[in-house]
Amino acid sequence: MKRISVITAFLNEESNLSLFRERVLTALRALPYEYEVVLVDDHSTDGSSALAKAWAEEDPSVRYIRLSRNFGSHPAFAAGLAACSGDCAIFLAADLQDPPEVIPQLVERWVASHDVVWAVRSERLGESTSTKLFAQIYYWLMRTFALAEMPAKGADFMLLDRKVIDAYNAIREKNTSFLPMIVWLGFRQTSIDYVKQARHSGATKWTFSKKIKLLIDSLVSFSYFPIRFASVSGVCVSLLGYCYAIVVVINALRGVPIQGWSSLMVVVLVLGGFQLLMLGIFGEYLWRAFDEARGRPRYVIEEHLYRGAHREPSHDGRGLGSPSRVADEEPAGVPQLPL
Repeated sequence: MKRISVITAFLNEESNLSLFRERVLTALRALPYEYEVVLVDDHSTDGSSALAKAWAEEDPSVRYIRLSRNFGSHPAFAAGLAACSGDCAIFLAADLQDPPEVIPQLVERWVASHDVVWAVRSERLGESTSTKLFAQIYYWLMRTFALAEMPAKGADFMLLDRKVIDAYNAIREKNTSFLPMIVWLGFRQTSIDYVKQARHSGATKWTFSKKIKLLIDSLVSFSYFPIRFASVSGVCVSLLGYCYAIVVVINALRGVPIQGWSSLMVVVLVLGGFQLLMLGIFGEYLWRAFDEARGRPRYVIEEHLYRGAHREPSHDGRGLGSPSRVADEEPAGVPQLPL
């Protein structure tokens, strides 16, 4: 029998986990498949850890993973992908903005031989105007300068087939964005529409600084536009400089006095700022290359709890798969801190 893995990465979601548990299990039990739930704790500091561990201890179909510090939602989801044993994996947010009731629709498309099923937002409830505006800018930039296949309205969760999971796990790149990477991988992709709900309770952890980092990581990882922009801008500034030099020479021959200190300072300041901007662009690429060269892991696991039986995923021609992992065993290639 096929197995479905539901992965959620959470940070301080104590007030939402109980209802999340109820709604996810209701949706999964209505399907004619085996299932597992992978809870990735991105180093919560409230009671979320205790609730998630208690769930894993009570239910052998639940796997609990705690990261050694707050690595971010994308590395946390990567940890869940490395540990899951399902023939497909579904990503959901523990804040219930992504309704678990959509799971059967995703599975239906997967059974119809699609490898990636996106849940595309048709509407966003309970979100600020600034959040919606940033999302529109982000997806416009990505579709224009990086990946034209990105969903125009954005997607926060999806279903991945085992072959896609294995392909993603083989990628060791750290400074990247999860959703664009899935688009880049290809495979047979489709989508369904859903209404993104307002948070059930609590405050969002998606700060402005994290949004800016996501935008920079996505563009630098999947687009050569910033580097090409630097090159083209350098050529344009050089041409302007040559044109201005010709004007200066002509004015000197005509006896027109050359403008002095004010114009010189304007040119120096403009060129200085432009040069610093270009150095910043090159620095973003250089830092990421240096960070990849150091070979540090995307995340470090502090605790891994799983009481279920060891099980090999069912291949059924849908990818190679990888064995599930028993209690206290770390995902392949990821160091675990000694306890």
